[in-house]
Amino acid sequence: MAQHIARKRFGQHFLTDVHIIESICDAIDPQAGEALVEIGPGLGAMTLPLLERIPSFSVIELDRDLAARLRQRPGLDVIESDVLKVDFAALAAAKGQKLRVVGNLPYNISTPILFHLLGAVDHVVDHHFMLQKEVVDRMAASPGCKDYGRLTVMLQWRYAVEAVFDVPPEAFDPPPRVMSAIVRMQPYAQPPAIDTVMMGEMVAAAFSQRRKLLRHSLGVWLTSRGFSGHFDLQRRAEEVPVAEYVDLAQQLSKPA
Repeated sequence: MAQHIARKRFGQHFLTDVHIIESICDAIDPQAGEALVEIGPGLGAMTLPLLERIPSFSVIELDRDLAARLRQRPGLDVIESDVLKVDFAALAAAKGQKLRVVGNLPYNISTPILFHLLGAVDHVVDHHFMLQKEVVDRMAASPGCKDYGRLTVMLQWRYAVEAVFDVPPEAFDPPPRVMSAIVRMQPYAQPPAIDTVMMGEMVAAAFSQRRKLLRHSLGVWLTSRGFSGHFDLQRRAEEVPVAEYVDLAQQLSKPA
């Protein structure tokens, strides 16, 4: 079979380090009978070792040449599609159980993928992803540091996020120009009841002028909504813990 050349438009960087691949599979620890779904299997660097641990699972691959290769592997249900167009809730319903979603995500669209999956979080057991380390640092950040931002809050209110380990560029072919990392995301079993659309708007407003005090950004947004409760706006957005954003969202959701 002809050698596949990595396609830049798909953000393709193929993992080749055997020891790191095994460490990722150990972190995922797949079990037979689970509904595993891999995003961006590529040349099968993670796919084939996973197939050695469980008999079958689904893969989502946009590249038609790679999808054709993958269809030749017994045990793989190949979904040839842009991951942003995949209905994960419907996929979980078809499988009759919640999904375990894994993959080496395309770095150029990793944040849109994370937000797309957030919309189907009720149908997920966990996520294990390879991402740019800079993105993982933002996802797992604590209040008060430079990495803490909109992405942090919008994921941590709904998931327990853990940076598992780093992966150097030389583990890939071609090597990316950045450090990578593995992240584990586990949805909270009993998440707070909030209006998720409003939460997204509120957090976006808070971080729209992150160098200024919140009274210049979130304060204006709260005033426009007629908010009369108490919230300390004499702070910057990155100084506010996730729990306080959640509490504010719940206050805004209460009937006047």
